[in-house]
Amino acid sequence: MYRESYENCRLCPRYCGVNRVRDDGAGHSGFCGETDQLRVAYVGPHFGEEPPITGTSGSGTVFFTGCSLRCSFCQNYQISHKGLGVEISTGELLEKIEDMIRNHRVHNINFVTPDHFFPHVFRLVSLLRKESFDLPVLYNLSGYQSVEMLKVAEDYADIYLPDFKYSDSSLAVKLSKCRDYPEVALEAIGEMVKQKGFFDTFLNGAEIAKKGVLVRHLILPGNVGNSMDALTSLFVEFGKGLPLSLMSQYQPIAQQKEEALNRLLSHEEFDKVYSHAMELGFENLFVQFPEKGPRLQTARSPFLPDFQQAEPFISL
Repeated sequence: MYRESYENCRLCPRYCGVNRVRDDGAGHSGFCGETDQLRVAYVGPHFGEEPPITGTSGSGTVFFTGCSLRCSFCQNYQISHKGLGVEISTGELLEKIEDMIRNHRVHNINFVTPDHFFPHVFRLVSLLRKESFDLPVLYNLSGYQSVEMLKVAEDYADIYLPDFKYSDSSLAVKLSKCRDYPEVALEAIGEMVKQKGFFDTFLNGAEIAKKGVLVRHLILPGNVGNSMDALTSLFVEFGKGLPLSLMSQYQPIAQQKEEALNRLLSHEEFDKVYSHAMELGFENLFVQFPEKGPRLQTARSPFLPDFQQAEPFISL
């Protein structure tokens, strides 16, 4: 599966068809910016996810270099656009994950933007299970996934954590170069829900998630209409029981052509979107309320990693 998947790459809905296989001398980078050489920027516990994912010991994150969506405003810009990360073999990454599990007792294995390396990830999960590591496997995704690949992923996943970024296709073109994001993401999330159901902590009251889907939406400054329409689309498609995480943590990274994206989200913008979520009647909400009082745009948020550091995340 390794070679075939990378030779004519169709791992994401961009279907770029690039031969990413490097060992034959012909390998090129796909839209994601990566060849078939596995690269990671960070392996370690992370405490900035939603409470049922973070728990008390953290989520066992693996941040891959590259991304199939590459949003212009990406909060992980260093790895999605700048290519920060180190080459690593499947065996070496397996050892790092096993060490993380043993040393930190993390609650899950959290693969962040893994879809452009899915063949490697599926192999890793198989090896971990073979060695009797039975932690939930979580895929932290952009929402821009193909149903075809998700069907393959089903046997290697327990939890899906997809974004639903855009209801506005013109905004999707402007910021992520994919006009079809809204329909592709809704179809992908539908497949995830079909496979795993809703986030189980809302169903059984458990403190730590073991299975299911939680959809995230990051509110973008100057784009309240997109956020409100995105929530409406999710409500119409999946109903009030859909587990939803509403995020306000946006921070400008690279200079943006859209001027509003060069500032923080305002309290008024957040309030409009949050009120809309409540009016729609979503019952299973995680809400990241913005900080009260004045905020310094230059101050680094605890949710904004710096992958040039050994510990990318500021303590929360």
